[in-house]
Amino acid sequence: MWMARKLKTYVTSLGFFDLAVAAPSMKAALEAWGSERNLFHQGFAEETDHPMIVAATMANPGAVLKRPVGSKGLFSERSEFPKSLPTHRPKEAAKAIGRPKPQKRQKFKTPVMVLKLDGARVAKQAGAVLETERARREARSHKQEVAREREQERSKAAIERAEAALERARRRHSKTISEIEDEQTALDRRLQTEQMRWNREKETLEVRLRLVRK
Repeated sequence: MWMARKLKTYVTSLGFFDLAVAAPSMKAALEAWGSERNLFHQGFAEETDHPMIVAATMANPGAVLKRPVGSKGLFSERSEFPKSLPTHRPKEAAKAIGRPKPQKRQKFKTPVMVLKLDGARVAKQAGAVLETERARREARSHKQEVAREREQERSKAAIERAEAALERARRRHSKTISEIEDEQTALDRRLQTEQMRWNREKETLEVRLRLVRK
């Protein structure tokens, strides 16, 4: 529907981002930003004719583009959080957004507005976000470390069980070999005894046989 009407580029700042949108009216821009307040009348939004901002929004009419608040980068549909919060004075904020020349409308008062939070509270909120992310990373790292330690313990236990099983099998084998050797020794003795008995008996019988033959 917007494509059939003349579009203008509007900019504001919300939270950690500068926002820009190509819309047919201020009302449409406010709707695109999801704001129920008239940011234009309050001095928190304005129309801009900055060539780079206009080109970006006109290439994506109706899409809300953003960049880190107070930066001079290009507007896009996705943007990273700002690495630091801006320290612009109210009159410097419009220049930070990139307006090539002043407008007759009310000046863009500030690039930071989060539900009427002042700069100190925004900085505190940013610090809380960074602290939460740091805590999340530490928790994830601790969880991974615990998992590695558990895996190492399971691996060590498995190795110890395998070594113990091997040692038990080696002892059973040694015992069996020893028993077989003992049995072999006993058989050798029986064989020797039997051979000696047979030799004596054979000799006696042969003598008798010779006597009978005479």
